[in-house]
Amino acid sequence: MSGLLDLLGGPLGKQLVDGVSEQTGQPSDKTADVLSMAMPLLLGAMKKNASDPQGASGLMNALDSKHSGGILDNLGGLFQGGVNDSVLQDGAGILGHVLGNKQPMIENALSQKSGVDAGSVAQILKIAAPIVMGYLGRQKAQSNVSDANGLTSLLGSMLGGQPKQNQSLITSLIDADGDGSVLDDVAGMVLGAKKKKGGLGGMLGGLFGK
Repeated sequence: MSGLLDLLGGPLGKQLVDGVSEQTGQPSDKTADVLSMAMPLLLGAMKKNASDPQGASGLMNALDSKHSGGILDNLGGLFQGGVNDSVLQDGAGILGHVLGNKQPMIENALSQKSGVDAGSVAQILKIAAPIVMGYLGRQKAQSNVSDANGLTSLLGSMLGGQPKQNQSLITSLIDADGDGSVLDDVAGMVLGAKKKKGGLGGMLGGLFGK
């Protein structure tokens, strides 16, 4: 079973970092930082979605019909002359589905954490999403996963071995319990800021350092 960190650490990961770096004009070390946080976050969001029967069914259908892993066979071609619009639109659709209304907050948190502007982070996420789906689709086929339980378990094993900071990032951004303190959690856990009091203004101040 290949975890996500194996992908990023191998030749495919280098190709991915170089290609995304060229596409966004960001230095490759910063691009790698964003990808190493963003890809586990996307998997974490998919795992959360797959814990609900409808979410699991939608994810299985998408993997079976469109994301079987072919995108990984020609990463060089994907980035030649720039990533085409259909891949970016596909990525935008995946992000909307798995991140929902948390997407802007996640982009901002990744921007703060990596020092890459939020617009470039949004571009990186759009490119990363179809690649994460393709990687998941390939692992699903290799592991003969055919039901929601198998899918959740596969996602868990692919997320295995994440560094602690990624685990807290995933937890605070994806698994927030909806009590309205999500931004506060992000500021405290992800960005190392002390928790701010004083309502939303205080939370936003903590998150964006203003």
